[in-house]
Amino acid sequence: MPKQTRRNHSAAFKAKVALEALRGEKTVAELSAKYEIHQTLINQWKRTLTDQASAAFEKGGGQDGKENERLVDDLYKQIGRLKVENDFLAVRLKR
Repeated sequence: MPKQTRRNHSAAFKAKVALEALRGEKTVAELSAKYEIHQTLINQWKRTLTDQASAAFEKGGGQDGKENERLVDDLYKQIGRLKVENDFLAVRLKR
């Protein structure tokens, strides 16, 4: 029996399948046959989508928002340091 390689599915694909499962227009078995993935995966993706759906509506973007805020703060600090350095060097060149 040949060894099967593990398939990696993109987040967009998982969301698409999970949304189809939530709509209920087709059964999980039908979706499983359509996309050639196991029913358990579809149920896991559906559960993940429903559990984490509230994060899409959280103020500040949840965890990603905090990380982005930290990154923006670091970038502003770096811009400030570079501006001070640039101003210092501009003054030194004028002399």
